[in-house]
Amino acid sequence: MDTPTPLTPLEEARALIDTAWTLRRTTMTSPPATEAGMQEVAARIRGHLADAAALCRAAGATRELVAALGKLGHVEQDTGRGDAALACYEESVAVARRAGHPAVLAQAVRHLGDAHRQAGRLAAAETCYAEALALYAAQDEPPPLDYANALRPMAILKEALGQVDDARALWQRARALYGTVSIAAGVAECTDHLARLG
Repeated sequence: MDTPTPLTPLEEARALIDTAWTLRRTTMTSPPATEAGMQEVAARIRGHLADAAALCRAAGATRELVAALGKLGHVEQDTGRGDAALACYEESVAVARRAGHPAVLAQAVRHLGDAHRQAGRLAAAETCYAEALALYAAQDEPPPLDYANALRPMAILKEALGQVDDARALWQRARALYGTVSIAAGVAECTDHLARLG
C-alpha cells in the first residue's frame, strides 16, 4: 500500500484556505443555532486562515498570502471585528504592492476600500476604489467580474455622496460587465439603482 505524498507547505496553505472558505460558505447558508456556536465556527475559520497566512509568509508565496489575508479580513468583518479586518486588508495590499501583482493588488485595494466605506471613512474608500479601477483600466483585458465588482462599490459611494451622474455612469458600466458574465443578480442590482437614479 502506497503512503500518500505529504503536502508541501504551499499545498497545505491552499488546502487550509479552501477548507476555511468552504466552512464560511456553509455557515452563511446554515448558521449555527447559537451565538456561541457561530463564534466557535468563526474561530475555526480564523485559525485555518491564520495558519495558511503563516505558511504563505514562510514560503514567500505572495499571491496566496494576499488571498489568505483578504479572506481573513472578510471573516473578521463577518464577526464585527472591524479593526482586525482593516489590519488584514492593509497587509494584503502591502504584500500585493511589494510583489507587483496588479490584478491581485486591484482586488486587495477594493476590499480595503470596502472596509473603509463600511466604517464611514468615505474619502479613504474613494481613494482605494479609484486605485482599483485605475489598475483594472490599465489591463488589456481586465476580468469582467472583478472589474464589475470594483465598479459597484464606487457606484454605491458616489450615490451616497449625491454624485448622481457619476453613480449612474458607474452602474451602467457595471451592469454591462455583469451581463457579459451572466451574473443576473448583479445586472438586477445595477438596474434597480439606475431606475432609482432616473
